[in-house]
Amino acid sequence: MDNSAKYLIHAAFAADGVVERSDVVGAVYGQTEGLLGEELDIRRLQESSKLGRIDVEVQTAGGQSAGEITIATSLDRVETATLGAALETIDRVGPCRATIEVTNLEDVRAATRRTVVDRAQELLLEEFEGATSDEIVEEVRRRVATADVTTYEGLPAGPSVEDGDAIVVVEGRADVKALLAAGVKNAIAVEGTDVPESVAELSRERRTTAFLDGDRGGELILQELRQIGDVDAVAFAPIDRSVEDLSRSEILAALRSTVDVAALGDAASASDLADAARARTSGGTAIETPGSESETDDSDESVAGDAPSAAGEDRVLATDIDTVETDVSGDGEGNPSDGDGSNRSASADGAGAAGAPDRQAGSGSAADGGTATAAGDVETEPGAATAEAVADDGGGEQSAAEPRTIRGHVEALEGTNQVRFLDAEATELLTADAEAAFDELEGADPVPATIVLDARLEQRLLDLAAQRGVREIVAVELGEFAKRPTDVRIRTTATLLGE
Repeated sequence: MDNSAKYLIHAAFAADGVVERSDVVGAVYGQTEGLLGEELDIRRLQESSKLGRIDVEVQTAGGQSAGEITIATSLDRVETATLGAALETIDRVGPCRATIEVTNLEDVRAATRRTVVDRAQELLLEEFEGATSDEIVEEVRRRVATADVTTYEGLPAGPSVEDGDAIVVVEGRADVKALLAAGVKNAIAVEGTDVPESVAELSRERRTTAFLDGDRGGELILQELRQIGDVDAVAFAPIDRSVEDLSRSEILAALRSTVDVAALGDAASASDLADAARARTSGGTAIETPGSESETDDSDESVAGDAPSAAGEDRVLATDIDTVETDVSGDGEGNPSDGDGSNRSASADGAGAAGAPDRQAGSGSAADGGTATAAGDVETEPGAATAEAVADDGGGEQSAAEPRTIRGHVEALEGTNQVRFLDAEATELLTADAEAAFDELEGADPVPATIVLDARLEQRLLDLAAQRGVREIVAVELGEFAKRPTDVRIRTTATLLGE
């Protein structure tokens, strides 16, 4: 059964009295018999090897019993969830009143995949002796990502193209791999200068960004895609460079600096859009060409907004782009806009979108000590403080009231009933309502190192955090735990703020 198990049902129980393991197992058999019909009868499922043995751990203290029930299944998700719900109907264990609550349905295959990645890292340590941990993790990420290249209508594509709500059109399979290595999973390749009808149809149905090589071939693809499909935004690699040759940070920078096709109007040619995209990228995010003196930052969590200029240095925000949806639009004042507040991306005013070379405001310069602030560069993320740029006659100042420590995030969330995920450097990854903490953690990528919860921490969220590798949880209040994982540090906000 262990080799064929797909899911593990984890359930916590509590009994008003002293019970033993045999009492719990007997209650599971007896009180679910006939409840779900013959097909989901526990004894029959065990006889057909679709259900494993019922593992029970019991702890008794003060005349009360509590513990955990674990059952391995090879059923599908619906059947497993139904069986878990049936366990919660049990109201007696032995002679005692009892309650059972399913705390988690664990995907065994997901745990196996995590084991594979861990082993891959060990192998890379042996292969790249002397390499830094950041290099190793990046290499693991790259190899795992490039292994996920799938096909859509016979074309190379990322795994999110099938059911995502946005696509990135690139030229070839190597470009899809490059974007996967950068964490972008919704790219699809046209495999030539002739745009397939399947790609044109996708572009009409979903938000479409064209990310093409910096040559004449890229412009031809864009021209045809605009004629037979629908393109919302455009990004180009630097002249005479290919998308597949760009580093991770260069790819993310380009996708954060796309040009809104509608902003330039229908009369704009493919060459005009290409020139505007290159001007915006080089003027805003520092995609370096070979031989340039500065190097781009390959940090996992940096998606450049606008690069430092001679007149000042702009703020770089951390952003997760599992599915890239870049909105390059302005409100006339240079303020960024977003659709539903869930995705924020770089924005520009009319001149910036058209590739105008000068987007700065202010009269100061680096030479005379003044600071110029670029118009439209104030960016915000969900839950993050807004960076404010203040300009005066002699120059300007830029400040950002953003928490830099776990304590700072705890103070920022106090009284909001929200949850915030932080990485190992205490940088915000996500902020959401506390009620959505479990769902957000279940699909979180990357997995947070710390969770700050302005609410009560329950067993269900704690178990998922331990399974996903969260290091620490700070919550307003701690629930009653049947078990406490040893590898997750748990603190209350009062304890942290009182240190």
